[in-house]
Amino acid sequence: MTASPRPSVPFVDLRPQNQVIDEQAVSAFAEICDSGAFVLGPHVRRFEEEYAAFAGVDHCVGVGNGTDALVLAMRGAGIGAGDEVIVPANTFVATAEAVAIVGADLVLADCDEDFLIDPADVASRVTGRTRAVVGVDLYGQVAPFERLREAVGDDVLLLEDAAQSQGASRNGRPAGSFGVAAGTSFYPGKNLGAYGDAGAVTTGSAELADRVRALRNHGGIAKYEHLDVGTNSRLDSVQAAVLSLKLERLKGWNAERDEAAQRYATLLADLPGVVLPRVLPGNQHVWHLYVARVTDRDRVLSELLEAGVGAGIHYPAPVHLWPAFSWLGHGAGSFPVAEALAKEIISLPMFPGITTEQQEIVADTLRSVVRR
Repeated sequence: MTASPRPSVPFVDLRPQNQVIDEQAVSAFAEICDSGAFVLGPHVRRFEEEYAAFAGVDHCVGVGNGTDALVLAMRGAGIGAGDEVIVPANTFVATAEAVAIVGADLVLADCDEDFLIDPADVASRVTGRTRAVVGVDLYGQVAPFERLREAVGDDVLLLEDAAQSQGASRNGRPAGSFGVAAGTSFYPGKNLGAYGDAGAVTTGSAELADRVRALRNHGGIAKYEHLDVGTNSRLDSVQAAVLSLKLERLKGWNAERDEAAQRYATLLADLPGVVLPRVLPGNQHVWHLYVARVTDRDRVLSELLEAGVGAGIHYPAPVHLWPAFSWLGHGAGSFPVAEALAKEIISLPMFPGITTEQQEIVADTLRSVVRR
């Protein structure tokens, strides 16, 4: 008798989450269509209030996507030409793009072995023109903001890239509440994901929030009152309705991610050639991604995919090695930790609803592949 082929394991499966809210979402969409309040309507205001409370801040401003959230947070803080902004070399390109878009000078810093920005390296790059440093909450873990503050002093702004950390915390403080402002993304695959692009700026500053509200709406709060050169980046009501429904369930979904991370830690314990991710003291990790380190990564990734196990790389190169940022003048070797990690990191399947059987398949396949 021929054995049945092993089932494939997707890298991410959004269907279980979406199915849970399906009926309520359809009802909300009908209400929006009936009211005609498609942009910046009551659903948006409700979600902004809910997410502000969730993030432990006074203000949330919904915008079109996570990149715009970072750009508008920087503009809201008054960052622009002549300012230097430090960001980690190992981040999604949007963090660096935002600095370039606002016209500031991009300064990169290395990371530590736990993937987070290295405060000691940040301190070595501070100059008289340093206006801000962006702590990136990578893979679901909050950056060490208290150490960043010590590294840069009191005159430099702290900003948070919280695109991967909805529901995480550091020393009991929620992600999205660090620094003068935070930008987050609600791209569908995030822990809190919309049905399309969406994002938000969170802040404790009423002045900064008001400025971002104007900037997202062509530079004005009221129609045809353009106080500044803004943009069109407004959260639409359909996405806000979806996000409200999912926010109610996010704590439970994050708990499922944590259970899955602990299961991986057990299944992959003491596997030679594999380094599992750590949680920094004081951090509550929400495991947006489960990122391990493996030797001979490219071969391992290829063979996992051939075996039907979804896996990926986040991210295959640090910012300075992408052609778009070659003008920075940093060659190979400029940020040794970030460059070394980029050659070893591999993201394993992680999503709410992943089953024990699926994780056992991932672990068994990985164990087989790395031992070849």
